Amino acid sequence: MTMTGYFTHRDCWKHEMGPGHPECPERLDAIEDRLLISGLDVALDRREAPVAALADIELAHSRLHVAALRGLSDGLKEDIEAGGPSYAQVDPDTSINVSTWDAALRAAGAALAATDAVLAGEMENAFCAIRPPGHHACREKAMGFCFFNNVAIAAKYALERHGLKRVAIVDFDVHHGNGSEDIMAGDPRVLMVSFFQHPFYPMDWVHTGASNLVNVPVPAYTKGMEIRELIENAWIPRLEEFAPEMIFISAGFDAHREDDMGQLGLVEQDYAWITDRIKDVARRHAKGRIVSCLEGGYSFSALGRSVEAHIRVLADV
Repeated sequence: MTMTGYFTHRDCWKHEMGPGHPECPERLDAIEDRLLISGLDVALDRREAPVAALADIELAHSRLHVAALRGLSDGLKEDIEAGGPSYAQVDPDTSINVSTWDAALRAAGAALAATDAVLAGEMENAFCAIRPPGHHACREKAMGFCFFNNVAIAAKYALERHGLKRVAIVDFDVHHGNGSEDIMAGDPRVLMVSFFQHPFYPMDWVHTGASNLVNVPVPAYTKGMEIRELIENAWIPRLEEFAPEMIFISAGFDAHREDDMGQLGLVEQDYAWITDRIKDVARRHAKGRIVSCLEGGYSFSALGRSVEAHIRVLADV
């Protein structure tokens, strides 16, 4: 059995939000280049992401949200044919082009296909090199570069379609996964643990009080060793107590010290350590089952190196 799957699709390169936007197709190029240079690509079971079924997306999003995004995409195509603009704005930071709908379906489809493959025992874990990212996408709203919440969809899918009783979501992006919290808060079948820079985007975070959320806000300039201590003290005991049957990771790498999207101080070794701790919990309680999905990470070199470190631990190479 190949240890680690790698799910992606060329449609994920076609979504873009205009010149100079940090969430750009070159992010995936940086990852691919790093895997090739390091030789790590040959250790992975590479698979093409399918298109997600709308019924599965609607496990985490309302039918109205899905229909609205599809309508926006269809309307943009008509506008372009009439000589209109190439993008339709969702919020000040987020827009769609004619390929966004297809890319979003492939991104969610990658997370779902990885879930199927891991639960079928075809691989122990998987990484999804996908965009657009997802953890800011709420049940009813696209925002923060995100349209569908890939990890939340996959977690709900594992519960509803595969019959798991308990799943965990681990989010180590520099930004709070407000969309995942919106979808998962209060669901006793899900434990979500995260750290994030605060105060910071999305700015409106307040503690919901939901017992299934372990939020660890940290100030700017927090470094890796401090994050490790917080994880050991705040995340690990709750994860051990919860004993998840599967773990989903919102793998954002913008807390890296070279990434100017945030102001935290992690390095590649910190991402390797975090992955190792998550993997340790997964092996004890979840038969090693992990599905990790790319979220942020905007410094190309740091992103490539950090994803390599993350995947090396997942794949035991």
